[in-house]
Amino acid sequence: MFAGFKEFIMRGNVIDLAVAVVIGAAFTAIVNALVEGIFNPAIGALFNAESLKTMWVVSIPTTDGGTADLAFGAVVAAVIQFLLVAAVVYFVLVMPINHLKAAADAKRKAGATDEEVPPSELQLLTEIRDLLASRTGGDGRQG
Repeated sequence: MFAGFKEFIMRGNVIDLAVAVVIGAAFTAIVNALVEGIFNPAIGALFNAESLKTMWVVSIPTTDGGTADLAFGAVVAAVIQFLLVAAVVYFVLVMPINHLKAAADAKRKAGATDEEVPPSELQLLTEIRDLLASRTGGDGRQG
């Protein structure tokens, strides 16, 4: 029972996925700190608010006499955070990998025309016969 689970866990793909999750969590912490500590206050300062999350808050009355707050600034902050993560992933991972793939494809296409055609079985046998004939001094044929 545990042997199958151990085999599943020890596969390369699962380990790679675990590493990606850990690195992704660390990267998320960096992006969150950047957005919360720099972008939100800077954008909020442009609109005389302490943070982007406290901007554009609309209070609407509820049926029991209280209010409900619609925090449009928090949505804008989440969109900025998403765009920042997407841009970093694109420029750090996707774009370099696409360039590497394009270079490998171009190299493969350039080398495809110079590729030798492997000899046929008849050609190989003829070469073997000729080599044997040169070693024995005969024509290599029997009969």
